[in-house]
Amino acid sequence: MERITWDQFFMAQCHLLAVRSTCTRLSVGASIVRDNRIIAGGYNGSISGGDHCIDHGCYVVDSHCVRTIHAEMNALLQCSKYGIPVAGSTLYVTHFPCLQCSKAIIQAGIQHVIYATDYKNDEYALKLFEQSGISVQHIPFDDKKVDFSSDRKLDLFNEMLQIMQALGVGPEELSPYKQRVDDLFEK
Repeated sequence: MERITWDQFFMAQCHLLAVRSTCTRLSVGASIVRDNRIIAGGYNGSISGGDHCIDHGCYVVDSHCVRTIHAEMNALLQCSKYGIPVAGSTLYVTHFPCLQCSKAIIQAGIQHVIYATDYKNDEYALKLFEQSGISVQHIPFDDKKVDFSSDRKLDLFNEMLQIMQALGVGPEELSPYKQRVDDLFEK
């Protein structure tokens, strides 16, 4: 397996954090990084000890779940709680930050925002980032770079295709499956 870049490493951490999300509408993870070290992480979920969307459903007001705290805010608040300065750091996040999180990111002194997925990218947030001199970069996350069992999966798929062929499944019937396996594993 080839060594991943720092950006892919930190983005992988964000996606792992997103798995902790308790929101049923969208799972988001965020990491704050300084000097190639993670100083905080967060995911979208309820306040500590509060009701979670996965247990009680989303509490939606004006098309927003007000039960949850966004991943970016959770990471920033974690720094605040433990007295960790964030000025000059980089925020990695699975999805483009909402307007409110964007303003908090700016006020906290974050210098770089790197996100994996476009999500309702707010034009005003982009304008505020630009006015504040904060670089914003879209780096799609390549989950194949952190799939530690991809070789075994590919071997299994190829073995199954060979068995299907040995059982008499014709090349024209196997071709779409072979193509899907090739696409999945970028072969």
